[in-house]
Amino acid sequence: MSSESQPKFTIIKELGESTLARAGEIHTPHGVIPTPAFIPVGTKATVKAVPPDILRTIHAPAVLANTYHLYLEPGEDLVKTHGGFPRMMDWSGPSFTDSGGFQVFSLGAAMGHGVGKIATSKELSAQSGDEKGSASHEKLAQIDDEGVTFRSVIDGSSHRFTPERSMEIQHALGADIFFAFDECTSPLAPRAYQEVALARTHAWAKRSLAHHRKLGVSSATGHPQALYGVVQGGAYEDLRRQSARTLGSMDFDGYGIGGSFTKEDIGTAVRWVNEELPHEKPRHLLGIGEVVDLFLGVEHGVDTFDCVAPTRVARNGALYTPDGRITITNARYRSDMTPVCEDLSCPAHAYTKSYLAHLFRAEEMYAATIASVHNLHFMITLMQKIRQSLLDGSFLDFKKDTLARYYASKRHEG
Repeated sequence: MSSESQPKFTIIKELGESTLARAGEIHTPHGVIPTPAFIPVGTKATVKAVPPDILRTIHAPAVLANTYHLYLEPGEDLVKTHGGFPRMMDWSGPSFTDSGGFQVFSLGAAMGHGVGKIATSKELSAQSGDEKGSASHEKLAQIDDEGVTFRSVIDGSSHRFTPERSMEIQHALGADIFFAFDECTSPLAPRAYQEVALARTHAWAKRSLAHHRKLGVSSATGHPQALYGVVQGGAYEDLRRQSARTLGSMDFDGYGIGGSFTKEDIGTAVRWVNEELPHEKPRHLLGIGEVVDLFLGVEHGVDTFDCVAPTRVARNGALYTPDGRITITNARYRSDMTPVCEDLSCPAHAYTKSYLAHLFRAEEMYAATIASVHNLHFMITLMQKIRQSLLDGSFLDFKKDTLARYYASKRHEG
């Protein structure tokens, strides 16, 4: 990383074998992140339903918070007064914030098209050229070359984000690692718009980097922060590679891989990018957390991941297991006396599936806590095992065996 930032990245071992996979360490002012790693998302300075002491128990390597939402509530000044969002939520380990750039998509193009950042090729085919959705949903974000005007999801008030403003807010939020302001495009956007958005993202990256350097250390913590540029380009190989080369020529401390993908091509698109990015800099895949995608990301050179999926699906009763995802509210678990998790190190091991199913039927809040803790433990432990397989050279076999078991159709419930 650049000399201006205390956080640094060290590569410990590279797998080779026609992969870009590597194990390393990201050193931050608040601890070391062993990589590859899965980062739990604490959108509003809280991982939903999971207390910070439990995050420590399950060895969460870091927490990622959302700039846009913390800006709206409680506001960056209050977060800064607390000494940054990690201190506010009683988290003493490494931390990330995003830039607010994803809200450009989720409150803009996503509302217009009704599609997520990850789309299957079938969805793309069905919706390509169909603009009917844009008439039924009023967009809450308007983009221009200088920045984005948002309407608050809380009260509808108008707010303005620019690259400079995003840097100021993120300095006040106090994360160890944060991201340049970018435009995340819809997977349905035509190539012509992807090109316009990419040029805008690159211009915003330069402005973000310049303002970050002007601001210096975090105004909340007094510590240096690492700034990552964000690669965009949609599903187009030439645009992805162009973006990686352009941003790679700037002195960012690391790189996020953002934007929209087709589900079937995540691994391919990630490899395009990581073949171009500086080898010695860490890479973070934004908002991706399906089990197969973690393996593909690691195989193609990703060092860290974040995703809300483990806690989001947990609140609806979905649990990750080595044999695939199960739905604890199904009738078969009503009298199931086996542990929620077989791993003794998981706090959910103390409870039976029957008890957890009861909590969900009774609509008890603790159901979400047990399920969320279990799913996060599953993902964090899986990444620890992936890292160990890189260190001992067994990654490809571990990937094959794990995915074959997890996605066996007769066991997978959702």
